[in-house]
Amino acid sequence: MSAAPMFRGLSAFPITPADPHGRVDTEGLARLVQRLAAAKVDSIGLLGSTGTYAYLTRPERRRAIEAAAGCLGGQVPLIVGIGALRTDDAQDLARDAAAAGADGLLLAPVSYTPLTEEEVYQHFAAVAEATTLPLCIYNNPATTHFTFSDDLLARLAKLPGIAAVKNPAPPPPEARARHEALRTKVPHSFAVGYSGDWRAADAVLAGGDAWYSVVGGLLPVPSLQLLRAAQAGDTATVARWDARFQGLWELFQELSSLRVMYAAADILGLCPTAPPRPILPLPSAAYERVAAALEKLNADARPGGALTAASSGSFP
Repeated sequence: MSAAPMFRGLSAFPITPADPHGRVDTEGLARLVQRLAAAKVDSIGLLGSTGTYAYLTRPERRRAIEAAAGCLGGQVPLIVGIGALRTDDAQDLARDAAAAGADGLLLAPVSYTPLTEEEVYQHFAAVAEATTLPLCIYNNPATTHFTFSDDLLARLAKLPGIAAVKNPAPPPPEARARHEALRTKVPHSFAVGYSGDWRAADAVLAGGDAWYSVVGGLLPVPSLQLLRAAQAGDTATVARWDARFQGLWELFQELSSLRVMYAAADILGLCPTAPPRPILPLPSAAYERVAAALEKLNADARPGGALTAASSGSFP
């Protein structure tokens, strides 16, 4: 499978349902993944931050990959997070992912001691050498406390196997200038995509290749509508969809997208599960706000049928 299409379009990141001891609910995960495949997302991002990879053991990560790959049967590219504190552990996770059926990898510079640019470069180089799967750089400074400079990304983009970056979407007024500044430093084949759902559509309008989406992991159909409008440069449709999502965007920023998605999965009856401790489920008042935001999103789109299933009126 070519690396280029894999790191473009909508990459949907589901939660990883698990019991209180961290054992993955593979049946629940398969249901979520099959739903994304049915919606025809461009790729599935398994074991990302939304997939709570850092809270799962190596064997459980492998069980999750095997479950997802097994039910997908190659229908949709599967990109798997392999972040770990130690380089040798990340290499092992890369090998596990390849053996379990992954199509691509997502690597964050997880650390306890703050890392230097050279340490991060050597870490990525070593992991890339350990696998034949294409690798996407996960630039997530809010979590890792490390920010990739454009110069470091350009240096990494020259390494065999490193095919893309998942950057945090910048503020909309800065999106085009910042995207173009990086674009001039990396090869044309290197895909530059964005996360941060509330800003990602603007980043795609500015030239971004992909939206690595939290909300897409549960609500793939409206997320695809938003992404396709951005890819087409249709600013009016992007603005309409963005307004429909606004309630969720506000909750994501206030409560964290991870907590909101666990609540949403339960509210929608898709996968009743709790986040891994010490993360706690949302309190009832916040839970009700999530339900209201979902209902508004559904109601706003109902006349056009974009969010509702024809047979049941439920979220697709």
